[in-house]
Amino acid sequence: MTTYYIGADVHCNNLEIAIMNRKKIIQRYSVPTNITAASQVLDSYTGKKYMVIEEGPMAGWLYRNLRGKVDRFIVSDPRRNKLISSDGDHDDKIDSGKLAMLLEGGYLREVYHSDNEYQVELKHWVILYNDRVRDAVRNINKIRSRCRMHGIAIPRKVLREPKHRAEWLKSLKNTALASQLLMLWIGYDATAKQSRMAKQHMIQLSTKYPVIKLWKKLPGIGTIRAATIFAYLDTPWRFKKKNKLWKYCGIGLQRTASGKDRKGRPKPAILEMPLASNRVLKNAIMGAALTAINQKQNAFKTDYERMVRDGVVPSNARHTVARKLLTVMWGMWKTSCQDGPAKVSLPKLNEQCIYV
Repeated sequence: MTTYYIGADVHCNNLEIAIMNRKKIIQRYSVPTNITAASQVLDSYTGKKYMVIEEGPMAGWLYRNLRGKVDRFIVSDPRRNKLISSDGDHDDKIDSGKLAMLLEGGYLREVYHSDNEYQVELKHWVILYNDRVRDAVRNINKIRSRCRMHGIAIPRKVLREPKHRAEWLKSLKNTALASQLLMLWIGYDATAKQSRMAKQHMIQLSTKYPVIKLWKKLPGIGTIRAATIFAYLDTPWRFKKKNKLWKYCGIGLQRTASGKDRKGRPKPAILEMPLASNRVLKNAIMGAALTAINQKQNAFKTDYERMVRDGVVPSNARHTVARKLLTVMWGMWKTSCQDGPAKVSLPKLNEQCIYV
């Protein structure tokens, strides 16, 4: 049976498709970026078909609609491909051919995409909520910095509540500053309203998933963090080991070792945090760990205090607590444990049913 390796360079207006067989490009296509045109190209070949595109805004849409047309559809990590794809000449046709070659050689790192439309919808609302919150914080910081330029501190009630602004703005002697703040507050009010709307949709959709309700029983986990972690991870079966889950969320450790000392012994490895990780997940799980540490007495806070007493650097202790919390959530998700927290030491967190 003939095997085809298909690389596609995706743009909003066109798809550049390269078909490879026996290490040679046998055909190229430039078609509009729609499912019908891409399907016609794929349906014209019989045999085994493996297709690859790079991660981007349209990757999930293409994955969900074209994966049934091929034996395997891969969304690859563009950071992984950069050094090879940037070598030599560079255009859409060349890039699609290089993707096909990387696919045939097995050099691609696959990016996970969900085929569950309902969970994809929840993820889109989570992304929109986080984006609107970032914009609201950005607008607040601009208002504060504008006032600091004039040596003015804004009262909290004036900053957050529109009903107190008019009187406060009238009290300012600098009329130009008052006009600037009034304009900036329009942007803040709009983003704050949008974030509240996105939050309502996100909470409404998250009620369909029982595991989110279970997670909220853990210290430091509320609806927003639970929905964010659920939406971005999508399924607990993506990761074979907890170490891979930790690294993906930005709280794991990656090992770097090179060379030998003068006596021929390998130099000790350096452990460091991975730079390439999901920042939204990292913020969610680290925020949950900090909240759990600062709450009333619980298992996570007890472990943190014990580690600090034993001489562990507080930042390392916080990351250890975050890893423990994430592992507990992962275990609850996989086994649907509903018994709540119980005491267990950190080295035993790889048991089938995971508790704190």
